[in-house]
Amino acid sequence: MIDFALPSRPLRIATAQAQAVSGEVDVNVQAVARIVSAAGDGGARVVVFPEKFLSGYEPELIRADPERCAVRPDDPRLAPIADACRASGVTAVVGAAVQDGADLYVSALVIDGTGVRGRYDKQTLFKSEQAVYRPGSAGATLEVDGWRLGLGVCYDSGFPEHARAAALDGCHAYVVGALFSEGNGYHESRIWFPARAFDNTVYAVLANHIGETGGWRTCGSSAVWGPDGRIVAEAGFAAEEVVFADLLPKSLRAAREAEPMLRDLHDTSSAPRSLLRAFAPHDSLGGPSPS
Repeated sequence: MIDFALPSRPLRIATAQAQAVSGEVDVNVQAVARIVSAAGDGGARVVVFPEKFLSGYEPELIRADPERCAVRPDDPRLAPIADACRASGVTAVVGAAVQDGADLYVSALVIDGTGVRGRYDKQTLFKSEQAVYRPGSAGATLEVDGWRLGLGVCYDSGFPEHARAAALDGCHAYVVGALFSEGNGYHESRIWFPARAFDNTVYAVLANHIGETGGWRTCGSSAVWGPDGRIVAEAGFAAEEVVFADLLPKSLRAAREAEPMLRDLHDTSSAPRSLLRAFAPHDSLGGPSPS
C-alpha cells in the first residue's frame, strides 16, 4: 500500500542559478558553498543546483579529462560544500559528472554536513550524452523534515512516468537540476514542469543554468511550481539568483482533494502501471531532522 501521508510542517526550499566555470571544479565548489550559505541565511533547508554545475555541462571536456572535470563520491574537493551545509543546516542537491570506477554518470549529489549522503544518476540520457555516460538504474527519494523529494536531472522531466514513479513512492515534490536553453528549451520547461506538478499533485522544482555552458545558451528562469501546476516563485533569465519557496502541507492537501488522479491511479486495478516499471523502485536518501 502506498503511503500518501502528508508532511506535518512546511519546508523552505531554494533553487539556485549561477554561471558555472567550464572544467573548474574547485571554483564551482566555492560558488556552491557560497550559495549554500546564502540559502541557509534565507531559511532554506534544501537548495538545488543545475545539472553538472560542478564542471559546467561540457560533455566533451569531461570525456577528455574525467580526472579533472568529474568528481568521485568521496572526492576531497567537495569538502567546502559539506562545511557550508554543516554550518547552515542546509542539504544541497548538486549537479555533477561523477566517475564511478570506469564509468561516468550525470548525477545529483546529495550533500549535507556529513558529506555526500548519496546520489541519483540520470536515467534518461539525451541522445548526445549516450556516448559519454551510463544511465542510472533507479530513482532516488530524498527525505528532509518529513518531506519526500523525488530527484531528477533535466531530460528525465520530459517523461511523465519519471515524476509519476516518484509520486507513487510517496514524494511530495519533484526536484530537478537541468540545462534548458533559450528558445525551445525554455518552452519545454514551461510545459513539462507545471504538467509534472499538476498530474501528480506535487511541487515541482527546477534549477537551471545561466549564461553559456557546453555550447548551449541557457535561459535561467529557475522556478518552483505548486501542486496545482501554478508558478510559486521564479528567477530571471540571466542573473545569478537564489529563489526561495515555502512548500506547504495545506497546499498539497487542497490539490489532492481537488485533483484525485494520484489516488485514483493507485486505487484503480486497471491503471497502466506497466508504464512505470522502468523508473521504479526508488532508493531512499535520508536527510537531517531539524535541530
